[in-house]
Amino acid sequence: MDKGKGLFFIMTGAIFWGIGGTVAKKLFQQYGIDMGWFVTIRLLIAGLLLLCVHILKKGPADIFGIWKNKRFSLQLVIFGLVGMLGVQYTYMASIEKGNAAVATLLQYLAPVMIIIYLFVRKQSAPTRKDMYTVSLALLGSFFLLTNGSLSQLSVPSDAVLWGILSGAALAFYTLYAVRFLAKYDSLVIVGWAMLIGGVALSFIHPPWQMNIKSLPFEACLYLIFVIIFGTMLAFWFYIESLNHLSPKESSLLGSLEPVAAVFTTVFWLKDSFGWLQWIGMSCIMAMVLFLALNRDASSNNT
Repeated sequence: MDKGKGLFFIMTGAIFWGIGGTVAKKLFQQYGIDMGWFVTIRLLIAGLLLLCVHILKKGPADIFGIWKNKRFSLQLVIFGLVGMLGVQYTYMASIEKGNAAVATLLQYLAPVMIIIYLFVRKQSAPTRKDMYTVSLALLGSFFLLTNGSLSQLSVPSDAVLWGILSGAALAFYTLYAVRFLAKYDSLVIVGWAMLIGGVALSFIHPPWQMNIKSLPFEACLYLIFVIIFGTMLAFWFYIESLNHLSPKESSLLGSLEPVAAVFTTVFWLKDSFGWLQWIGMSCIMAMVLFLALNRDASSNNT
């Protein structure tokens, strides 16, 4: 029964994540919603909802506890601005300039960036597993971005740049978050990080600038879906899955996110996707699965 719950949570959350990116592209493309405003409102509302979920589950006592520690307070602000805001803004910018499929797959290069960072920092020779991982990532990225043609990119160059920056921001987010999770609940950390990022971005893209009443009803439904399902519930379900599944199982099933993004981009938004790009997607997915299957071994080596 518990494993069944875990499977439901992780599969549903991953699919929500993937579809959320595609729905965001439709909001940018068809309804002309400003990307900066969208990221601001997404962070603010999802952050508040996550903190409310924590209060309902465990009470309000832990919500403000982190701010009593000056060192952790400063680190939380850095995490919110560079990690959370960095990931959300660059990912959405890549979607706006290109499409959700390529943006999501480029973001999944984050594990390779972490491998490179740890190699440089520790100055140790990469393992055979690391070489396989980097090779799959490079080959997959080549086919994904060029569709086999060296003369031109299959997606705009600025979408590629934002996607790579999104991967780098996710790598930072992953490495920097470790210092918090041993002491504080993840819902509290992510909820505050979203609020910090949303408040900071509000000075550039004020949430009140958008006239929600001018949007058609369909666009409002899409907006609610991305904020509630594609952000807040997607993250919450992932956290809940860890109470019923091992991290390796959650990582494997979390790979449904880019699959959902690719299929909804191709079959719902009708964006073109060449056969070599499908091969590129397969290479990147193989890299993710390879890392997830070997996570236990790598954990023992670090």
